[in-house]
Amino acid sequence: MPFLAEPRQRLLDLIDAHGEAWPDRRIEVDRFRAFIHAHPWCCRRELDVGHLTGSAWLVDRGGGRVLLTHHRKLDRWLQLGGHAGGDPDLRAVALREAEEESGLTGLVVEAAVFDLDRHWIPARGTDAGHWHYDLRFVVRTTTREDFVVSGESHALAWRPIREVRDGDAYDASLRRMAAAWLARDPP
Repeated sequence: MPFLAEPRQRLLDLIDAHGEAWPDRRIEVDRFRAFIHAHPWCCRRELDVGHLTGSAWLVDRGGGRVLLTHHRKLDRWLQLGGHAGGDPDLRAVALREAEEESGLTGLVVEAAVFDLDRHWIPARGTDAGHWHYDLRFVVRTTTREDFVVSGESHALAWRPIREVRDGDAYDASLRRMAAAWLARDPP
């Protein structure tokens, strides 16, 4: 069933607040707003043109490292995250995905959107190529930091955020988040 007005408005409010905090990201904010307005089923994976997803910029207690996954299907290093499954609370989705994909407990998630990223997911099996409209949230460890690799990953690794910002081995969105994190909360 389509979104009720209230959950949709909460998503738009989150995205607008991100745009106010990061005015240079206005194009992305407008793109996400248009997508949400155009697609009442925007959090459902069944929407074949694309869908909203939730991801975690999962940092250690000290704020100097980020936990990345060597994604099994996409075969590259990425932040943890995944499909909303119809849940319009993308903040809760990011937290759930971080817990499921890392085995970590005691994680806390910030209320504000940290990053927005639209990226293409290539066709695979019976799934056609489509867009992910990814809302990314800061998630922090509060207790242990020894992770468990899930079936969705080849590997997980804590990486120094400065290395991610400066490393050619990481995609542009990871480098952008690393730079934003270091500008905001240098270790």
